[in-house]
Amino acid sequence: MSVTELPVKPGRARGGRALQKGQQTKAAIVDAALGLATQIGLEGLSIGALAEVAGMSKSGVFAHFGSREELQISVVREYHTRFEQEVFYPALGSERGLPRLRAIFANWMQRTSVEIDSGCIYISGAVEFDDRPGPVREALAGSVRTWHAAMRRTITIAKDEGHLRADVDEDQMLFEIHGLILALHYEARFLQTPGSIARANTGFEHIVQRYGAVIPDTQPTPAAHAAKE
Repeated sequence: MSVTELPVKPGRARGGRALQKGQQTKAAIVDAALGLATQIGLEGLSIGALAEVAGMSKSGVFAHFGSREELQISVVREYHTRFEQEVFYPALGSERGLPRLRAIFANWMQRTSVEIDSGCIYISGAVEFDDRPGPVREALAGSVRTWHAAMRRTITIAKDEGHLRADVDEDQMLFEIHGLILALHYEARFLQTPGSIARANTGFEHIVQRYGAVIPDTQPTPAAHAAKE
């Protein structure tokens, strides 16, 4: 008899279903919490407010997290997971180097264009927790650092592939690209400046052109051709 053919005790089967149902319920609560946090911020998130949105009791929500702080951290982690799934992982199908960096920025811009209306946890969270040490701030900062590390690595690969100049400072280029996203949120979401998305895309092209490797012209100039003759 194979392992898959071994009989499962009824109690174990019920326990497995209960665990799966509990995980599904928690995932649904986190999804609702993320939607609420994009509107009112992480600081405005509470067990009571979430219970009302999710149609559950406060004790039911509390049982899955244990504290408001753990709820906030779960939302940060979920946001980071979705961010990677939408922005980073799809770009891995692009060629190494500058094509992949372009794909990442395009995905980032696509997500940002949606978050202009819905809000960005990274940005709103930074405002709320910039001067408030603790686990929630560390979860936020850690997620952003992880994302920056992935971007920095992509820039380094573009250098290695010869698509960017060998003397490019990865941290400086990353700083400027990230700055475009921050400026876009401010201009489009707060000031509602028309054409902000186009300006951000133009800014990225300017950065790429400024840091791009200069490809030598292998074609002989007319003067050089005449000298050979």
